[in-house]
Amino acid sequence: MRPSKTKSSQGNAKSLQTRHNPADPVPPHAGLKQLSETAAACRACDLWKLATQTVFGEGSPTSKVMFVGEQPGDYEDRVGRPFVGPAGKLLDKALAEAGIDRSTVYVTNVVKHFKWAAGERGEKRIHKKPRYSEIQACLPWLDAELDAVRPEVLVCLGATAAQSLLGKDFRVSQRRGEFVESQLAPCVMATVHPSSILRARDDESGHEQMQQFIADLRKIGRLLEKDKKKAA
Repeated sequence: MRPSKTKSSQGNAKSLQTRHNPADPVPPHAGLKQLSETAAACRACDLWKLATQTVFGEGSPTSKVMFVGEQPGDYEDRVGRPFVGPAGKLLDKALAEAGIDRSTVYVTNVVKHFKWAAGERGEKRIHKKPRYSEIQACLPWLDAELDAVRPEVLVCLGATAAQSLLGKDFRVSQRRGEFVESQLAPCVMATVHPSSILRARDDESGHEQMQQFIADLRKIGRLLEKDKKKAA
């Protein structure tokens, strides 16, 4: 499963091995279950202090496709599962439209704790973008997930995921839907985060953005279908 690819962006991420820090609490060569259990006690940055719990990735270790977002949202933080809130439901719908079964993919985030600030009246927890240091503290967990799953297709959802994995100069707005060269997986693509569609200014804009998102995912669906036919 190797589509034609464009030249990778400058500053593309290093290989998994060179990004690991021996001081990190990530068990080497661990399976997803052990990684999830160990990550529950992660204190590599201060985000755990305000989060309800660590929200690790979810899916089969044999998944061919891995989706990586920025961080869990308010609902994910409360229930302890990734992509199960409003953005997750939108992702489910887009996957179905693209012919991809959600149960066959692995979903996770760069940052495993919800970073938030209280709303004006203190009734709502407002998402805050993670700092570079917080992203760096969490990357060993994502590296370990990639090592455990070894997906054929890696999809970065949004700027934080794309720049964390493909380099700080990568621009989703310029290169969304392209397959780019990377050591992380045979096929790597970046597209928007589904939460950005939820923030569309009106229904018409939201519909258009959703169709573009589905079009990106259909490229992955076609790859999977082609791979299935070859294996038959």
